[in-house]
Amino acid sequence: MTESSSTRDQLRREGFEQIDETLATLIDCLGEALKSLGEDALLPYLPWSGTVPEDHPPEGTQQLYSIGFQLLNMVEERVAAGIRREREKTLGADSIRGLWPRALKDMSAMGLAPQEIIEVLRDVDVQPVLTAHPTEAKRSSVRERHRALYDELVRSEYPKYTEREQRRIRARMVTALETLWRTGEIHLVRPDLFRELRDAIHYLRDLFPHALNRLDLHFTEAWRDAGFPMETLRAAENVPRLSFGTWIGGDRDGHPLVTPEVSRETLGMLRKAALQLLHRELLTLGTQLTLSRQLNEVPDELETRIDELTFTLGDESVSTALHNRFHEEPWRHLAALMAARLERQIEGLPGYAGPEAFGEDLRLLGESISTTGCTHIDEQYIRPLRQKLDIFGFHLATLDVRQNSEFHDQAIAQLLTAAGVADGENYAKWPEEERLALLESELKSPRPFLHDTASAGEQADLVLDAYRVLGDEIALHGKQGLGALIVSMTRQLSDLLGVFLLAREAGLMESTADGPICPLEVVPLFETMDDLERAPGILDAYLSHDFVKRRGASTQQVMLGYSDSNKDCGILTAAWSLHRAQEALTSTAVNHGIRLRFFHGRGGTISRGAGPTHWFMAALPHGSLTGSFRMTEQGETIAQKYANLANATYNLELLLAGTAITTAHHRQAAPAPDPADPFVPALSSASQHAYQQLLHSPGFIDFYRQATPIDALENSRIGSRPARRTGKKGHSIADLRAIPWVFSWTQARFYLPGWFGVGSALEELKTSDPGQFAALKAALPHSAFLSYTLTNVETNLASANLDLMRSYADLVADEELRERFMAIIVAEFERTRTLLADLFDGDMRARRPRMTKTLDIREAPLRVLHRQQVELLAQWRELVAAERDSEAEAMFPKLLLSINAISSGLRTTG
Repeated sequence: MTESSSTRDQLRREGFEQIDETLATLIDCLGEALKSLGEDALLPYLPWSGTVPEDHPPEGTQQLYSIGFQLLNMVEERVAAGIRREREKTLGADSIRGLWPRALKDMSAMGLAPQEIIEVLRDVDVQPVLTAHPTEAKRSSVRERHRALYDELVRSEYPKYTEREQRRIRARMVTALETLWRTGEIHLVRPDLFRELRDAIHYLRDLFPHALNRLDLHFTEAWRDAGFPMETLRAAENVPRLSFGTWIGGDRDGHPLVTPEVSRETLGMLRKAALQLLHRELLTLGTQLTLSRQLNEVPDELETRIDELTFTLGDESVSTALHNRFHEEPWRHLAALMAARLERQIEGLPGYAGPEAFGEDLRLLGESISTTGCTHIDEQYIRPLRQKLDIFGFHLATLDVRQNSEFHDQAIAQLLTAAGVADGENYAKWPEEERLALLESELKSPRPFLHDTASAGEQADLVLDAYRVLGDEIALHGKQGLGALIVSMTRQLSDLLGVFLLAREAGLMESTADGPICPLEVVPLFETMDDLERAPGILDAYLSHDFVKRRGASTQQVMLGYSDSNKDCGILTAAWSLHRAQEALTSTAVNHGIRLRFFHGRGGTISRGAGPTHWFMAALPHGSLTGSFRMTEQGETIAQKYANLANATYNLELLLAGTAITTAHHRQAAPAPDPADPFVPALSSASQHAYQQLLHSPGFIDFYRQATPIDALENSRIGSRPARRTGKKGHSIADLRAIPWVFSWTQARFYLPGWFGVGSALEELKTSDPGQFAALKAALPHSAFLSYTLTNVETNLASANLDLMRSYADLVADEELRERFMAIIVAEFERTRTLLADLFDGDMRARRPRMTKTLDIREAPLRVLHRQQVELLAQWRELVAAERDSEAEAMFPKLLLSINAISSGLRTTG
C-alpha cells in the first residue's frame, strides 16, 4: 500500500468515526427535544441509540425515523466536506478527483499551455436545468428547518468555543429539532406550480450566487497555484461559462396545468427575482465603495453618470437623500443610484433598458475605481458582480418549453381541419412522406392558416397561445430568458419541422433576407430505444433542411432521455443505446460542420441516469463533449446537491471542472478503442430479452401493482404533475411515467429497473464461452463505459433487499402469481450479484467501504419503516376495495409519511 492510499484509508476511517460521533450528538439532541414535547413513548425507538424493541412501535415512529434519516444525510454531507478539507491538507488539492486543481494538472499533463487551456475553457458552457418532477417529497418549511440546523452543526465544529458557547449551540439544535418535529412534513395538498417555482427561485436567487463566489475563488486559486499567469485568465473574462435553466412553468409534456398564462407569469417571476438578486448584490457592493472624493481624484465620466442617474431616477426625495448621504463617496453614490433604479424596476416602474445598460454602469464603476489604484476592489467585489450579471442577466434562468410530439400532431390536425385541408383531422396517421410534403409546402409561405383571433381547437390553441407568450417576451425583453422548444418523443423529421409550422401560425418567426427563421432553437428529445436508433438519421435530415441551415447556427442541441429508455428496455440496453446514439449523432454533426450540445435528461436515481457527475462524464463517448453541456437536476437531487453552500459549491465545481477536463481529453487525445465494446452488443441483447420477457409475462402488471406502492404514489401529493402522461390510472406501463415506475420499485426495495436482465446476460456469456467471459473480465478495468454502467448496477443491487422484497410480495393476493414472479426475480438477483462479484474480482462490501457504510447505517431503521409500510398498504387497500373512501382518505397521510420516511432513508425517490 502506498503512502497516499494509506492516508486515504486513514481519512476514510476518521470520516466513519465522525459520522458516528456527530450523528450520536444530534440523535441525543432529538431525544431531548422529544422529552420536552412529551413524546416519551418514542424514546426507546430512537434510531442508532441502542437496541430497538421488536414489538409494534408507537404512533410517530415514521416521523421519528424520517427525521433521523434527515439528520444522517446532513451529517454525511458535512463530514464529507470536512474529509475533503483534511485530504487537501495532507495530500494536496490535486488529490481530489473532479475539482479544479486536479483538472488543471491533468490538462497540463496533456501538454496544454495556459493559453491553450483558456481556449478549451472558452468553449465550456455548462447549464444545470432545474425541473419540478414529482420526486421532491419534502416541504419547503422542512428544508428551512434543515438549513437552520445545518448552520448550528457548522458552528459546533469551531474548536475554540468555550463550554458555555457549545451549550448554547446545543440548545439551539434542540430548539430547531423541536420546531422540525412540529412542522408538517408531507404535502397534504398537491403543491402548485408556483410553489415549485418559488422553491427553484430560492436556489437560483438566494443560494447559487453565494456558491458562485466560492466557485470563482476556487478556480482563481487553482489557476494561480498551478503557476499560470493571472493576466491570461482575466483577459479571457468569464470562462468557463456557467448559467442556469428551468423547466418549471414551461414543461407541458403531460402537464395540463402548464398553461400559456402560467408560462407568462413564470417569466415575470424569474425576471423579478433576477432584479432582486442584482439589487441585493449592489447594496453589498456599496459597503465596499467608501472611497472619499477628498482622498481620490474622481473621473469626470463618473460625475457625469451620477448626474444622469440622479436626473432620470424620477424620485426627487430618493435622489436628494442619496446625494446628502453619499456625495462625499462618489463610487458608493453611483452604486446607490443604480440600486435605486433597480428597485423602481422591481416595482414595475421604468429602469434599465436591459442587462447591457446595467453592465455599462458596472464597467464604469470598475474602471474608474481602478484608476485610484484600488484594483483589489474591482477584482474581489465588482468583477464577481459583472460575472453574476453575465450568468443571471435580467432573466435569472432560461425557460425551456417542452411538449410531446403527439400533442403537436393533434394541434396541427386541428389547424388543417379548420383550414379545410383534406383529411387534415388524420394528420397524425399520415405517412411521413405526405407529412413532409405538406410541411415543405407550407413553410415556404408566411401565410397562416387562420387569423390570430380564431380558434382551431383545444390543443392548437394551447400550443399557439404558448408560442405567442414567447413572442411577446422576445418583443419586450429579448431572447435572453428563453431556452429551446423541446419535442419529447421525437420519432421522425416531421415532428421537428411541425414546430416551425406552429411557430409560423403563432407569429413566432423572424424575417431574414433568405426567408423566415424561428428565433428559438427546436430540439429533439430521443427517449425510447427505437427513437435512439433512428436519431442519427433524423438529425441528418434535420440539419440538411434549408429552414434549419438558414439559421446559420454553429451548434445544435440534442436532448437524450435516460428515463423512458431504461423503462423501455432495461438498464444495460438503455445505457448502450444512449452510448451508441451519442457516437452516431456526434459523427452526423461533424459531417455537417456542427457542434452538438447534448442535453442529458438525467433523473435522481441510477435507473434514470444518475451517478457521480465526473464518472458519468468520463464514460461519455469520445468526441461527444464539445464543451457545451446541459443536464437536468430533478426533484430531490436539487436539495441533496445544493441545499447548503459547501455542498452546492462542491457539486457545481464537479460539473464545471468535469466538463473542462473531459472536453480537453476529447479534443487532445486520440480516440482509443474500448476493449469491452465487442462484448456489449450481445450482453445488451440478452439483457433486453430477459427484462422485456419479465415485463410482458402474463400477470406481471398485477404483480407489480400489488407488490409495490404504485397505487399510493398515483394518489400522492408530492408534485404538481400527474403520475401518468394521460392522467389516467390503469394497467399500462407505457403510459406510466418513468419516475413513479422507478419510485415504486425503490420504495419496495426491489430496485428492479436498475439491475434486472444484467445477470442473465452475463450468465449466457459465461456459459456459452467461458474464455470470452474471462476476456471481458480482463477488459473491464480498461472500459470507462462498462465499468461505470456495471458499477451503477452493483450499487442498485446493494441497495435492494431480498427479505423486504418478499415482505412486499406478500401483498400479492394470488399465491401462484406471487411465487412465480418472485422465483424469477430472486433468481436474477442472485445471478447478477454472483456474476458481478466475479467480474469485479470481489464482493462490493470489501471493495467499496464508503458505500457499505452508508447502506449499513440505514438498514435497521429502514426495516422498521418498510414493515410498517407493508401493513399500511394492506389496510389502505382493504378500505379502498370496500369503498370506505373517507376512512381510506383519513389514513392516507400515514402512508404518505411512510413514503417520505423511506425516501429520506434511501436518499432517493424516482
